[in-house]
This record gives sequence, structure tokens and C-alpha cells, in this order.
Amino acid sequence: MRRILFLARAEVLHVVRDRATLAQVLIVPIVQLLILSNAATFRILNTPTYVVDFDRTSASRGLVTRFAASGHFQVTGQSASLDLANEALLRGDVTMVLTIPRQFEASLVRTGVAPIELSVNAEKGSAAGIVQSYASSIVATYASELSPATEPVPIRDVPRIDVRMRSWYNATLNYKHYMVPGILVALVTLIGTLLTAQNIAREKELGTLEQLNVTPITRGQFIAAKLLPFWALGLINLAIGLLVARLVFGVPVRGSVLLLFGSAALYLVVALAIGLWISTLVETQQQAMFVTFFIMNVYLLMSGLFTPIDSMAPWVQVVSQLNPVRHFVTIARAILIKGAGLAEIARPLMILAVYGAVMLTLAVRQYSKRTA
Repeated sequence: MRRILFLARAEVLHVVRDRATLAQVLIVPIVQLLILSNAATFRILNTPTYVVDFDRTSASRGLVTRFAASGHFQVTGQSASLDLANEALLRGDVTMVLTIPRQFEASLVRTGVAPIELSVNAEKGSAAGIVQSYASSIVATYASELSPATEPVPIRDVPRIDVRMRSWYNATLNYKHYMVPGILVALVTLIGTLLTAQNIAREKELGTLEQLNVTPITRGQFIAAKLLPFWALGLINLAIGLLVARLVFGVPVRGSVLLLFGSAALYLVVALAIGLWISTLVETQQQAMFVTFFIMNVYLLMSGLFTPIDSMAPWVQVVSQLNPVRHFVTIARAILIKGAGLAEIARPLMILAVYGAVMLTLAVRQYSKRTA
């Protein structure tokens, strides 16, 4: 144990004396958390919108006013020319074109029904669906406001369903409460995996790895000493990030902080084991960085951080079970947002435990073969 602590102390001193590494460990993740938490959002505000109003009545102007006042749309252009609107849509100056036909108000008064056209730039994929949802909601609300005045014959004794929605765990629908825990997990993962892979690769480049291998310390002691400082730094990163998330973004902490850090301690073993495994495959720090970023890209895209797991293809959902980031993102969100206890996170926690044991064993065995 003394040998492990001695080598771990030397590793900590190396990190502390290297200002670039220290900044990479402590400062860069916090800056990234502050930036990415504001950039990664499901909300769409001030969508550039072009209005083509052929009717020019109080009803059509009221609809345009509702769009402009919603906060989701910004009217950046208005004319009676569809050609100008289509050109703006083609150039990318606007995302949506709202077209109100002639006789819009007259049709509402006469029949209670009037068409409008929403042309949305679907190039942006899911964002187009969100824009359409916002627009449909505004139109439906405006139609309900007009219905008492425009309905020619009052309809009575018609069954209606009264829908009352209640948002659990995130009543304000604040996307940051959902995104910040996931981004924090991603940053802790990147730091833990990348630094571990680069650290041992650096030993190879400097030629000190072979010198350490001929010393009386065992390979297990050497690996434990190498991983222990980064395991502790990962927990420190998580603590600082959690503090920023609470004070800056108001992310709730409804569950046990001790349970979160206990889960993080187990998860970091997995992340560090992956970094150690990468180090057995490469010879230089540059190679370690490239391999780590390749793996991290796959991990993040299949973790449910940006895209819900339920919306992925069935085979991707099955493969994502092998993604440790997915399981810890689930754990972090469940503890922080839902206030989940040990019973609720037992399954992903067990998967991480098995994953950590398997990866650490494979990495150590592979490392022994490469350095023997």
C-alpha cells in the first residue's frame, strides 16, 4: 500500500506542477459546462419567420401578432409576394413562412373554418418538428379565442374531453435540468478516459515505462497508483461541476449526494479502465487522443444525452446497453431530478459494476502482454 501511495503522490505532483494539465483537469471542464449547457437546448426561440398576408384583416393581423408575441417566432420579413418568401426560405434567412390566404376572416365568420399555410425548412430535421409544434399550438390557441365570435351556430351537448397535463420531476420544463447532468457526466468521462490513456502513453514515449516495470513494484500496484489520482480528480471534477450546476443553472438535487458520488466512484473505475485499455493499443499520446475521441463520439451519440434512447432504432437501443455513459447519465438524472434511491438505480448500477470488472481485467491483462 505504501508503494501505491508513493507512486500516486508522485503522479499528483506531476499534475500539479504541469499547469497545462491542471487547467485541462479543473478549469476546462467547468468552462465547457457553462458553454455547452447554454448551447445544447431543445428549446427554439426567435425562429426567423416570413409572413405573406393576402387577407390584411383584423383576424389575420391578430394571428401574426400572436406569432410575434409568443417568443418562439420573430417576424423578419412581411410582404404579399410568395416569390420573395420562397427566396428567403431558400437562402436560409428564414426558417418558416406563414401564408394567410385571401378571405381568411370572411371564411372564419361564414363557416368557422379557414386555412393557413406553414412552410417550414425541414433541412434541420427535428428542429423543424419542434417549430411546427410551436406554430400549431399558437394557431390552436388563437382559434379557440376566435371560436365564440366566429362560430355561426353554438354547438351544445357535444361531449368534450378536458385534458389537464401535469409535468412530473421538471414542472417548469427547464431543459437545463435535463441537459446539465448529462453534460457533466460527459465531461467527467472525457477527462478520466483521456488523461489515463495519455498518461501511460507518455510513459511509453519517455521510455520510463520499462524502467518502472523492472522495479520491485507489481503491475497491479503500478496500475493502481496510476489510476488512483485520476479517480480522485474525476470525483473533484464532479463536485465542482455539481456546485456550478446548482448555483448557476439551478439544477435540483433531490436525491442523495452520497449515492451520486458512490455511483460516480464506480463509474470512474469503468472510465479509467477504458483509458487503460486504450493505452495498451497505442504508442503515443497523439494516438491515444485520436482513439479516445473516436470512442467518446460513439459513446455520447448513443448515451441518450442529446437524443432520447426511446427514439433510436431498436437495434441501436440494444447496442447502447454496452455503453457505460448511458447508464451513468441515467443514474445522474434519476438521482438529481427524480430523487431516486438505490432501489431505482440498482439495474444500471449493477451493469456498471460488471462492466468495470470486465474492462479492468481485460485492460490489465492486455497491458501485461504488451509490456512484458
